[in-house]
Amino acid sequence: MADMIKIATRDSYGNALKELGAEFDNLVVLDADLAGATKTGTFKKAFPDRHFDCGIAEANMICMATGMSTAGLVPFASSFAMFAAGRAFEQVRNSIGYPHLNVKIGATHGGISVGEDGASHQCCEDFSLMRAIPGMTVICPADDVEAKAAVRAAYEMNGPVYLRFGRLAVPVFHKEGFKFEIGKGEILRDGTDVAIIANGLLTYEAIEAGEKLAEMGINAMIINMATIKPLDEELVIAAAKKCGKVITCEEHSIIGGLGEAVCGVLSEKCPTAVKRIGVNDEFGHSGPAKDLLKQFGLCCDHIVEVAKEFCGK
Repeated sequence: MADMIKIATRDSYGNALKELGAEFDNLVVLDADLAGATKTGTFKKAFPDRHFDCGIAEANMICMATGMSTAGLVPFASSFAMFAAGRAFEQVRNSIGYPHLNVKIGATHGGISVGEDGASHQCCEDFSLMRAIPGMTVICPADDVEAKAAVRAAYEMNGPVYLRFGRLAVPVFHKEGFKFEIGKGEILRDGTDVAIIANGLLTYEAIEAGEKLAEMGINAMIINMATIKPLDEELVIAAAKKCGKVITCEEHSIIGGLGEAVCGVLSEKCPTAVKRIGVNDEFGHSGPAKDLLKQFGLCCDHIVEVAKEFCGK
C-alpha cells in the first residue's frame, strides 16, 4: 500500500469536471463558496463563464441548478456532503427528485474521514437521505479512476444523481480505462467463505482484509459496490448464495446505507447472515482522519476481526 499512488476522490471530481467541460458545452458547475475544497476550482480556471459561485446558500444553489437543467444544461451542484444532502435536502427532494430533473450533486467531504472538522461536518447520513428520494441514483466511488468514470457516467445518464467524494487521499487500484457502469458491482477477489461488500475508501481496506484473511485460511470474496442505488441485486444474491455469509463495509451510518440496502435485498430474496461495518448510530468528533477511521472500526484490521469471528476462526 505504501508504494501505491494516493489521490483524494474530491480531486478526481474536479479533474473529471474539467475533462468533461472540454467535451460538452452544456456542462455547468455550481458551488457554495467552497470551490477550493470541493476542487471545482479546477473547472473554474478552465471555464470561468460556466462556473457559478452561489455563496453559502446551498438551498438556493440547488434551485438554480434545477432551473438550468430545464434550459438544457447539465448542472453539477457542489458542496460538502453535510450541506448538499443535509442543509439542502428539501430542495433536493422537491425541486430535483419530485420532477426528476437532470441535476447532478457532487458532494465532497463525506464521512468520518473529514477528520478535524468534527461531527458537524462529518456527514454519515447522506446515503440514507438520498436513497430515500424516489428515482435518485446514489454513487460512492472507491478511487481516482472509478471516481472520474462515475462522474462521466453521471453526466451521460438522464436523471438526478448524488455522487459522494472524500477528502482523504486513498490508494488508486483501478487501471486507467476502467469502465464504470451505474448499478453494477465489481468482484475484485473471488471467494467462497464470506462475501465482503464495500464502497468508498473502505473498498481498499476490504481488499487488504481479503489478503490477510487468505493467510488465515479464510477465502473471502471482495466486492466493490460503488452504486448504492440502484443496487446490483443479482451480484449481491449470487455472492450470498456462494458464500453463505455477507459483511458490508461503508464510511456511513449502519442505518440507511449500503448495509441496509444489502440486507433489504437478502431478507426478501435470499435470507443470509449479514454483519454491517459502519458508524454505529453515533456522531463523530474531531481528530486525524486515519485515527478516527481506526477508532470507528472503518479499517482493514476491524474487517479481519469481524470476518474471523463470523467464520468461526
